[in-house]
Amino acid sequence: MAAERTWRKSSHSGGTTDSDCVEVSLAHDALVRDSKNASGDVLAFSAPAWRSLLTWLG
Repeated sequence: MAAERTWRKSSHSGGTTDSDCVEVSLAHDALVRDSKNASGDVLAFSAPAWRSLLTWLG
């Protein structure tokens, strides 16, 4: 599931392929993973939960 998706790194990582940061994949939900362990665990958020988290952080 997670491997078939498009992942984006945070702009705070510098956007380079060798930097370690959080990556997110947005589709009908939001998946979040650690870029230095791409095959590791993934946090999954529903779309409403993701929007709520971003609102809370903002």
